[in-house]
Amino acid sequence: MYRPHDELDGFAAGPRADAVPPARVEFPSRPTWRARIERRFHALDLVHDLAEEIGTRRWYRGMGTMLALGTVALAFWPDFSAVEAATGSHPDDAVRRELRGQAIAPLALGAGSGLRTRADARVIPLAGVPERASLQMVATLGEGDSLGQMLQRAGVGIVDAAQASQMVAAVMPLSDVKAGTQFAITLGSRAAPGEPRTLDKLTFRARFDLDLAIARQNGGLGIARQPVAVDATPLRVRGTVGASLFRSARAAGAPMKAIEQYLQTLAAHVSLDGGVTPSDQFDMIVGYKRSANGENQVGDLVYAGLEREGKPVAELVRWKDGQFVDAANSGGGMMAAPAQVLSGGMIMPVNGRMTSPFGARRHPILGYVRMHAGVDFGAAWGSPIFATGEGVVSFAGRHGGHGNYVRIEHGGGLGSGYGHMSRIAVSPGARVSAGQVIGYVGSTGLSTGPHLHYEVYQHGRTVNPLSVSVNFKTVGGAPAGMEKGQLDALKGKIAQLKGVAPGAALQKLSPKYPPVKALSGKVP
Repeated sequence: MYRPHDELDGFAAGPRADAVPPARVEFPSRPTWRARIERRFHALDLVHDLAEEIGTRRWYRGMGTMLALGTVALAFWPDFSAVEAATGSHPDDAVRRELRGQAIAPLALGAGSGLRTRADARVIPLAGVPERASLQMVATLGEGDSLGQMLQRAGVGIVDAAQASQMVAAVMPLSDVKAGTQFAITLGSRAAPGEPRTLDKLTFRARFDLDLAIARQNGGLGIARQPVAVDATPLRVRGTVGASLFRSARAAGAPMKAIEQYLQTLAAHVSLDGGVTPSDQFDMIVGYKRSANGENQVGDLVYAGLEREGKPVAELVRWKDGQFVDAANSGGGMMAAPAQVLSGGMIMPVNGRMTSPFGARRHPILGYVRMHAGVDFGAAWGSPIFATGEGVVSFAGRHGGHGNYVRIEHGGGLGSGYGHMSRIAVSPGARVSAGQVIGYVGSTGLSTGPHLHYEVYQHGRTVNPLSVSVNFKTVGGAPAGMEKGQLDALKGKIAQLKGVAPGAALQKLSPKYPPVKALSGKVP
């Protein structure tokens, strides 16, 4: 390449400051022999789907690969010649005992391990084995078991078991000793070899308020009565209904049994679907007993209350025959039945609203005008239905368009009928009282939805149930309302129950026991 003289001289003298160095040219490197082999191996199509391109070169190449791999696999197939185990001498008895002592035998062989040592002259046999002076145990009375048999199985002699049973029977009936009662038993020494041990002490909880103790003194048995201090203050639980009445009552500490009874009782008077608001206050009082030993017993519900803005919505008190009386909705003419009362004196057969009156109307299913011989009450499915008066059930079953139907004869030519029930709770011939649950709301028969069809009969003819001339305030000559004395007694009971402070029954009971009575009923 030709360059000017001055450029050559400048280059010989040294690079110029403004000279640009020539660009470096890089040539691609040659691949290594391993890379070339891998490239050719990957380009070789040895594995081919034999279901495609059948008969082509690629297909035959894949078939050859499969046959070659199969041949290699068959070449390494093992033979079936027998393999001989290493032979050795059988161990003698000493070696076998040593190996057995170091191993753990299976359960079928006793699961024993360790070396066995044969007794020699240093082992002296005993003429007799000494026994413990006393034995202490706890026995539980089973279902259908007797006290005597239970004591005998525990090791008590026949004579002592019979004497103990007689002593307990003198204090309380043996049938009152409930199954599951635990007995603390102390057995003494034997009078002679082979004889049963003597009964030294027997203690158990006879009742919630009584402990019994049988002890041996001066060669005979005696029984001691130990009364237990018991507090019978009822348990009162109050709180706000909130989003769930059940959950709020549980959070307030109410027992499960009390909540179930409270909901069942309240549902018979107030609709739990729309009659209870989250801001309402629930109030329940249940029978409750607690002993100085720390035990407690939960009884039945005695009061169920519901308040709204400080005013009672329901005040249900357990009264005679276990029935609840609503003191909030009855006033002076309080009815001894769990139901509301209409202006004509008729007890409401269900907690709901009247949807269809007595008289002619167009039938919602048949489509033509016909006589509606009763009154319809709309209520939630499964709501309890109450007898509007005392009487005898003359019919209970399917009755045409009435569906599940109950008819009650109240005497004096009066009767009542209840139709479209989902379930019947009485049977023909049963005698029912006013306010008793006889069934539950449904939609059986010719019905478009859950409701109660209620009828009243007078000398066999249907009459308007809301008429003033038909009321069941007097049934069979006995007034269904309360007299003044009974009303005063009921008000006094409500005041007494409401005087209990919530949670007062849960306070710690002072463990004060009455004086122990001396041993009595001594048997020599």
